[in-house]
Amino acid sequence: MARPEVTGRKTAPRDVADDADAFTVKEFCARHRISVQLFYKNRKQMPRTINVGTRVLISKEAAAAWRHKRERAA
Repeated sequence: MARPEVTGRKTAPRDVADDADAFTVKEFCARHRISVQLFYKNRKQMPRTINVGTRVLISKEAAAAWRHKRERAA
């Protein structure tokens, strides 16, 4: 199998534990298959974030509530 840097394919981050209590914006977007640009463009419809120093995190509870709200809206 060819390496991603040779084929030009993007790879999803695999170092995120499934039982993590909070995700970075990049991890959240990768897990939900949306772009970071879309996240910031539609910031008001996205889950609540937590600022920890300079990092922006999303708790797993906020992510679950966001998913539930999106499912009800659909």
